[in-house]
Amino acid sequence: MTVAIEMGHTTAGAPANLDLEELLATRLLVQGNSGSGKSHLLRRLLEQSAPWVQQTIVDPEGDFVSLGERYGHLVIDAEEHTERGLQAAGERARIHRVSTVLNLEGLDAENQMRRAAAFLGGLFEVARDHWYPMLVVVDEAQLFAPAVAGEVSDEARKLSLGAMTNLMCRGRKRGLAGIIATQRLAKLAKNVAAEASNFLMGRTFLDIDMARAADLLGMERRQAEAFRDLERGQFMALGPALSRRPLGLRIGPTDTSPRNGTPRLMAMPEAALEDARAIILAAPPPETVRTPRRVASPDLLDQLMAAKSAALEIRPEPPEPQISAEDLAERRERVDRVLRAILEQPDAGFRVIGVLYQEFVVRCRIEGLASVVPDLAEFRRMLTRARAGLGSETTQDDAWREVSVRASLLPDDMQGVFMMIARAAKEGWPCPSDAAIARAYGSHSLRRARRLLTYIEEQGLIVCQVDGMGKRTVTLVELAWATAPGDPNAEEAEQGSLAL
Repeated sequence: MTVAIEMGHTTAGAPANLDLEELLATRLLVQGNSGSGKSHLLRRLLEQSAPWVQQTIVDPEGDFVSLGERYGHLVIDAEEHTERGLQAAGERARIHRVSTVLNLEGLDAENQMRRAAAFLGGLFEVARDHWYPMLVVVDEAQLFAPAVAGEVSDEARKLSLGAMTNLMCRGRKRGLAGIIATQRLAKLAKNVAAEASNFLMGRTFLDIDMARAADLLGMERRQAEAFRDLERGQFMALGPALSRRPLGLRIGPTDTSPRNGTPRLMAMPEAALEDARAIILAAPPPETVRTPRRVASPDLLDQLMAAKSAALEIRPEPPEPQISAEDLAERRERVDRVLRAILEQPDAGFRVIGVLYQEFVVRCRIEGLASVVPDLAEFRRMLTRARAGLGSETTQDDAWREVSVRASLLPDDMQGVFMMIARAAKEGWPCPSDAAIARAYGSHSLRRARRLLTYIEEQGLIVCQVDGMGKRTVTLVELAWATAPGDPNAEEAEQGSLAL
């Protein structure tokens, strides 16, 4: 059965329909400057499809909370919950098929990115039995998948970008259909935008955005000027769920409206100048010391059950049984095996740590290891040791503790390279090739690998020497560990075991 969602009318006056089943398989990208009608378009789509498919909206401005009253969406105020709580909420919403609005209003940019990543991670990580069809709408997507680094921390950006990449690149097989809206295509990460097959392009004025919109719609560059002439609520549509050729359409009306409507002009109040002076320049109120008030976070599972209208009894989870030292060691060994399995994937060395961590958490849960899953900081340290080929027994060595102290003098992303070289030197193995060093760093560039060695040598940690045959030897300063001569230009496969 084909479900056609009426989005409005074409410029010729015919109904403009959207194939919902096709949309679930092919995703949607919406672009338009502020005031072009993007949020109105998303609201129309959500209202028309609400009876047919589960939905969630990542809402940075609180524009869509009104859907809760009319269509039963559960509004989750992200400010009131931890990242772990939001991840659990995402999992439970998916399992119980409850439509949600993640309201990020009131949070700064970094916390919006972290909480959105946690919630999207919860949607993504549920077991296969719960991969129901779901629309995932992300408004102002350039905030969560920026093309370039901004003022937020690198970790927050990578977490958010990794979650958005998972949604758009890997979400289809899990039933997740990403719908992303942005004011500017140039500010949106290209690998996220490129996964959409349907496009609705609204009014825009900058040449670079008009050119990218024209390219996506298969229009000639000279036709790009048409995007300046579009009125509010008018869009150019293209894609298998919309139209096989660029089609102009006007979005229809909606049943709900945002809390903050379009500003309207108002007459200025009449007030005498002296009265205004007395009000504006009155003495400020005395400062009061506000005691932080602990606000109990509502139980999201209770809310989900209420929204689902299911009379289920919520039973407290029993306390976890005590784990013996032997069992804990055995579980940690299994965690190490999961990590090694991830690193054995051909592209593992070149994926961002946030994406690797999400896959690591999923695999650990599948193996029944949820109780011993490390946090992101510990995972980063485990990843550094694993890429250097180090086991727990090696790191207990007194001499190796000195290596760890020296590695801490380097940036986090270089420590794995230093430890890999140190291990080769301690064991008397050949010096890793440029390809092996580049992989351990997460790069394809051999030139960058050589610059890394130069940088580490400039820090006084190693000494590099090249013999008459062009083979390289690296010696660790003070420890006097030295690698055997190795060919810098050797293929990575010959020395790939050093990086794992």
